[in-house]
Amino acid sequence: MKISIKTHIEAPKLAVWELFNNTEAVQQWNHASPDWHCPQASNDLKVDGDFCYTMAAKDGSFAFDLKGIYTHIDAPNSLSYRLADGRDVEVLLEDVNGATLLTETFDPEDNNPVDMQQAGWQAILNNFKIFVERQVRRP
Repeated sequence: MKISIKTHIEAPKLAVWELFNNTEAVQQWNHASPDWHCPQASNDLKVDGDFCYTMAAKDGSFAFDLKGIYTHIDAPNSLSYRLADGRDVEVLLEDVNGATLLTETFDPEDNNPVDMQQAGWQAILNNFKIFVERQVRRP
């Protein structure tokens, strides 16, 4: 069973794509709660290219790397990657009247309940939406 999360972003698809993949931007939005942050990010956006996003508690108590290899890229419409633990993730961006619907679908891991995984990924995606809409102000 795959997990899907979505958000509707009031910004053009190309801007969403760029901010989703730019490492300086990733460091600004890639956290699930205010007590976490993303102090390091690297991204080689090409098929067989890799990425690594460090997620860390701001108090220094815990950190981990989210790593993967890109398996498909169709800029600015979609990308897929395989995480280091073998799980697959697909990201789809759809134009909706000048705004963007972003959907992420991923294989769950075995350590945490599905609803917790869905809530965590959704929280990060919600931060992304807020970040993008602040960056791309519409007239």
